[in-house]
Amino acid sequence: MQGPVKPRKSPPMPALRFILGDQLSRQIASLDGAEPGDHILMVEVEAEATYVPHHAQKIAFIFSAMRHHAQALQTAGFDVVYVRIDDPANTHSFSSELFRAIARHQPDRIIATEPGEWRVLDMMRHWAEATGLPVEIRQDDRFLCTIGEFAAWAGERNSLRMEFFYREMRRKTGYLMHGAEPEGGQWNFDHDNRQPLPGRLAIPQRDAPAPDPITQDVLALVRQRYSGHFGRADNLAFPVTRAGALEKLADFIERCLPDFGTFQDAMRKGEPFLFHALISPVLNIGLLNPREVCLAAIGAYEKGHAPINAVEGFVRQIIGWREYVRGIYWLKMPDYAATNALKAKRNLPAFYWTAQTPMACLRETIENTRDSAYAHHIQRLMITGNFALLAEIEPRQIEEWYLAVYADAYEWVELPNVHGMVMFADGGLLASKPYAASGAYINRMSDYCGDCVYDVKLKTGPKACPFNYLYWNFLAENESKLAKNPRMAMPYRTLAKMTATRRAEIAADAADFLGRADANSPPCADADGVPVIKLAQASA
Repeated sequence: MQGPVKPRKSPPMPALRFILGDQLSRQIASLDGAEPGDHILMVEVEAEATYVPHHAQKIAFIFSAMRHHAQALQTAGFDVVYVRIDDPANTHSFSSELFRAIARHQPDRIIATEPGEWRVLDMMRHWAEATGLPVEIRQDDRFLCTIGEFAAWAGERNSLRMEFFYREMRRKTGYLMHGAEPEGGQWNFDHDNRQPLPGRLAIPQRDAPAPDPITQDVLALVRQRYSGHFGRADNLAFPVTRAGALEKLADFIERCLPDFGTFQDAMRKGEPFLFHALISPVLNIGLLNPREVCLAAIGAYEKGHAPINAVEGFVRQIIGWREYVRGIYWLKMPDYAATNALKAKRNLPAFYWTAQTPMACLRETIENTRDSAYAHHIQRLMITGNFALLAEIEPRQIEEWYLAVYADAYEWVELPNVHGMVMFADGGLLASKPYAASGAYINRMSDYCGDCVYDVKLKTGPKACPFNYLYWNFLAENESKLAKNPRMAMPYRTLAKMTATRRAEIAADAADFLGRADANSPPCADADGVPVIKLAQASA
């Protein structure tokens, strides 16, 4: 006797899995559990390429890495729906491209990984209502500290200093730990990592990877479509595949890591990379993950290939600073971006886009940035950042510049670094003091001052290094806000000893220099935030 016939199970409806341009990892959470019938959506859209005038190389890097990643997923058997920037049907926004994909493929749900920017998460939160489909936004487990864990650590603390967070991350990961004690008997070897570069020290040369046909097509597209953007698209300094990223990491560990720590704050003319890893763009886009990066460096230490000060300093940048600024970003957004504790309001000088300035240090750093969409952390903090702080540039304008010009810049990492660390616009939430310095620091850590038209030894007058009088003018202008900061006690004691005549000379020199900069610097954006500076000349 035949039993009851069991009803056939309907085949599962496909999911639509949205992969963003900085989520190029095979292990991204939104791909976990992917079924054969699922569709992987990846899109190049104008809204993301132009919401700030991104560096031409940054756009080319992201598009090429996306196309290579899509190809790798297709080879692995995934059904990838890829929309190119020049597709005539492209609607040029994440949401409208999602709606088009839903109409074509009729999925039963949408799966995404939490984005790196608050504005994109805000967009995603409206997708369920707009589409009538369930939307699952998964935690981005590429990071070592979740957003929730950071919020729990922050709790009701009065101070959110990175050093305390970093120690917790060392304990959590076990990196460079002997039980409960740090390797080498101390948590931080930063005092060993501030040496200027000896004149004859050889610097490892890092050649840009040769562009394959995919990258060549992207570079041609970017040159044609984004010719008015800052920077050059005739080369690409960063790898665009997982294999290339691993080679870049291995090269850094082998040739650069041993000297990275000691000279990580140094600068030299014509050497934009020095001993730095150059992996932040591929790390932030997902081609590397922080665990493997840290373990590679720790492995070099355990084999005796690299000293503790280099490895600890490198690991601190990854599991300390990188995780910390992401935590601050998600803890304080969206209100964080609107703060302006020092009431800075000057327009960004035009030379940030053109590099046409007689100040050798700024010219060198901005030219490096133009040519490779890269500058290392001291160039960013103590050259372009220090000037923006001392000149009291409106935070929003300098933040948009950093977001536009660097290949590793996404708002989650750029905004806290610039808003808090560079501009002290959050009033000391992130940094314990403003990172302000005169020309003496730049002269000590670089060879930039040697052929500058300004004399770093002069404090005032038309031939004096502008950093010198701008530094003291900044302290004078902000005395009521900063004088009680214990880490600013020494410079304020010096300021108090200055005569009225000396202070008047400083104020006059600063007013004259900044007045000339203002005359050549129209607002970077209109009232709606639309860039108004024409960048074609800056790209020439």
